[in-house]
Amino acid sequence: MKESPLKVHSALIVVNVIYAASYTISKELMPYYIGPSGFILLRILGALLLLGLYQLIFIREKINSIKDMLHIALCAVFGVALNMLMFFEGLSRTSPIDASLIMVTTPILVVILGFIVKEEKFNWTKVFGILLGTGSASMLILSKGNIANGSTLLGDIFIFINAASYAIFLVIVRPLMKKYHPITIMTWTFFFGSFFVAPFGYRELSQAHWMELNLSLWAAVGFTLLCTTFIAYILNAYALKHVASSVVGSYVYLQPVLGIFIAVSTGKYILHLQQLGFALLIFAGVYLVSKTEKIS
Repeated sequence: MKESPLKVHSALIVVNVIYAASYTISKELMPYYIGPSGFILLRILGALLLLGLYQLIFIREKINSIKDMLHIALCAVFGVALNMLMFFEGLSRTSPIDASLIMVTTPILVVILGFIVKEEKFNWTKVFGILLGTGSASMLILSKGNIANGSTLLGDIFIFINAASYAIFLVIVRPLMKKYHPITIMTWTFFFGSFFVAPFGYRELSQAHWMELNLSLWAAVGFTLLCTTFIAYILNAYALKHVASSVVGSYVYLQPVLGIFIAVSTGKYILHLQQLGFALLIFAGVYLVSKTEKIS
């Protein structure tokens, strides 16, 4: 039975509103109340519990081979451990505005990797888009002297490494997603990821200032565990059943717009003209890279 396009696209909008809000909400908790690595471990354990229960009750799918298990473990390195460690370590050192803008480079980095593994055909328009997008992101990262939003060079570099690791994850996880249900892959990815992150996050998680959290901060913890970790993955998996993966991926471009709006609306962050200029250049680069892509 064909699903209503309105339901599918509504689900994708909800997913990206959740992700956009997470930039500002997570920033409220880190690094004072809980260290970034501890926060990551908390999120991974929450994801493993919720996704694992969903997979056990509704999916009941098994991984067929040791080779596939090792493949998933590699995905966990880039898609969970390095990706999340760099994101939250970076977000604790930079502004939600810079973080959301730098993350838009992910589709560009995916195309670069596609050139390397020969999944993408060489195209001068794409090359120019890559240079424009990555160059603009680099200038944003290096332009710390004129921005006073709590951003740091190290924080922005960590966010860029996070975007690169996530791009690698998107490339290497693709064969598994064609073979298994997305929830099955994500459950096992978080399982392996928990072992990789535990040595970094255990101490910070055990030293978190739980007794100092007020109701709004506990709500932020709940939002991260339930919405960002569980609901977003379920809705994404639902959307992937009914529309092409390229359609799902295209919604990532909503995140910086929504993320900046949410950050600025709190009154704690200001969108500078310089950041706006770099944002337009990054979007132009992404457009040039993406416009020749065919819907899968």
